[in-house]
Amino acid sequence: MAVYTDITDQELEAFLTDYDVGAALAFKGIAEGVENSNFMLETTAGRYILTVYERRVNRDDLPFFLGLMQHLAAHGYPSATPIADRSGAILKTLRGKPAALVAFLPGLSVRRPTVAHCREAGEGLAWLHKTAEGFTGRRVNALGHGAWAPMFAGLEADADALKPGLAATIRADLALFAKSWPLDLPKGVIHADYFPDNVFFADGRFVGAIDFYFAAWDDLAFDIGSAVNAWCFEADGEFNVTQAQAFLDGYERRRPLSQAERAALPLLAHGAALRFFLTRLVDWSATPAGALVRPKDPLEYERKLAVHREGLPGFGVRG
Repeated sequence: MAVYTDITDQELEAFLTDYDVGAALAFKGIAEGVENSNFMLETTAGRYILTVYERRVNRDDLPFFLGLMQHLAAHGYPSATPIADRSGAILKTLRGKPAALVAFLPGLSVRRPTVAHCREAGEGLAWLHKTAEGFTGRRVNALGHGAWAPMFAGLEADADALKPGLAATIRADLALFAKSWPLDLPKGVIHADYFPDNVFFADGRFVGAIDFYFAAWDDLAFDIGSAVNAWCFEADGEFNVTQAQAFLDGYERRRPLSQAERAALPLLAHGAALRFFLTRLVDWSATPAGALVRPKDPLEYERKLAVHREGLPGFGVRG
């Protein structure tokens, strides 16, 4: 479970005294995720998610994340809405750590996305990109392509321990990105963690997205490449080009891609696979002792990297 910080009944009661959300009826930890401590809270006024921020989350970034969520909700995008306390504050402190309460967003995530789910999810991502155009906040992507080489410099031994010879292969990937990464693609606010467990459906239709705690200003098409990695690979590691095309078709219902973006998608998806491999490799060897958490297997993304190195036929530019 992703619960690093336990909250006592007394601490919860004291925390809620600042809010007009009624009295607590039920409170439990949420298993999904690996970054923060998340709790489901049911009160006499409704259902909420309480998040205590830990690990890679920089407190200085939280106003951007929470402000983005407020902007999206205010402009009709279905995302969890931060709840302000009686003084108007949405960022609080609990157990000495930053914390926030957000409204519960109904819907269900899917473990095995279908073609139809991918199409809906693609449209949902484009909807997010379009809605965020009016948001004035800015945050550099701390896990963007410029961060990967410095990050890997401390992980080479871990990579080789995971799979002999892997460090040299990753260095070759980094050299490719240093030489070929596109610099002039359309930019905007990206979700940067648009995985199936962060996207909700009802009756097969997209109904919302959550977990904006990696959001940043970056290439919009990089967000697509990252999402395609998460949505369009089979359990055995095979790339599902039909689902990938459905994702792109859904995306273009709301935001058409330029030819340059389509041409760059294979490289961007390759880079996004490396980004998640690296952060999973960090977590694999650095999960805090005693935390109720299951770190995600970096080899899942190593297998995706191998597919990217061979190329993704039928993905990107239309022939």
